[in-house]
Amino acid sequence: MVMPRRPVPSNRPVEDVASNGEPLLSIENVSVHFGGLVAVSNISFVVKEGEVVSLIGPNGAGKTTAFNVITGFLAPTSGRVRYRGRDLSGMRPNQVAGLGLVRTFQKTSVFAKNTVLENILIGLHLQGTSRAWEVLLALGRVRAEDIRLRKKAVEILEFIGLSRRANELGGALAYGEQRLLEVAVALAANPTLLMLDEPVSGMNPSETEGFMKMLGRIRERGITVLLVEHDMRMVMGVSGRVLVLNQGTIIAEGPPQEIQRNPEVIEAYLGHGTQHA
Repeated sequence: MVMPRRPVPSNRPVEDVASNGEPLLSIENVSVHFGGLVAVSNISFVVKEGEVVSLIGPNGAGKTTAFNVITGFLAPTSGRVRYRGRDLSGMRPNQVAGLGLVRTFQKTSVFAKNTVLENILIGLHLQGTSRAWEVLLALGRVRAEDIRLRKKAVEILEFIGLSRRANELGGALAYGEQRLLEVAVALAANPTLLMLDEPVSGMNPSETEGFMKMLGRIRERGITVLLVEHDMRMVMGVSGRVLVLNQGTIIAEGPPQEIQRNPEVIEAYLGHGTQHA
C-alpha cells in the first residue's frame, strides 16, 4: 500500500517547494482577515511553468479569496505574491493581467450585448498599439491593426470551438458556451498563467469532457493553468498537482492519486460527497 503524503506545512520556505525549478508564481505566507474572520491563514505554494495545478477544498475554504489576492482584487493582510520573481503588492488587476496573469470568474462575465466576436476583440485590446488620435483619424495603420486583431479573434474562436457563433450576442449563448467564451476572452489577453475559477460549473458531463480536452490543448500552447474547481472527475483528470485548502489552510499537496488517498482530505470532505468540494 502506498502511504499518503504528509500534509505540507503552510509556513515552509517557498524555496524548498521550488527546488526542482524556478516557480512562475509564488504565494508566500499569505493571510487574509476580514475583521475577526480569518479567510486564509499563512498559506504558501508555488506554480511552476507548464503545470496544471488545481486548488480544491470544501465551500468556504478560501479558494476564491486566494484567487482574488493573486490577481490584485484583494490585498492580503500579510504575506506577498510573486510572479516571475516580481512582487505584485499594490498592483491593480489590470496591471497584473498585463503581466500575463489572467483569470476567469465563478459567475459568467461575458459582454452579453456584444457579439461573440466583439467579446474576443475586447479581450484583444491589450495587444493593440494604436493611440486615440490615430483611431479618430482612421489612419491606415489603425485599419491594418484592426484586420490583424480580427484575424486573431477568429483564430481564438476556432480554437475554442465557437466560430459558428461569431455573430451571435454573448448573452444569447447557452450557459456552457458562455463559459467557453469567457475562457476565449481570457486567452485573447495572451496569458502565460491562466487562472480558471470553477470553469465547468453548470456544464453537463459532455460539455465537461469537451472542456477537459480543450484544457489539454491550452497546455500544449505553453500556457500554465491554476484551477479552482468543484468537479473532482475533472480535477483528477487534468491536474499534475493538487492543493487542498480547508478552513483557510493548506492541508495537503501532491499528485491526484495521493490526494485521493489522503486521510485528512477524506475527512475534510466528509458530508460533501465525492464529486463536489
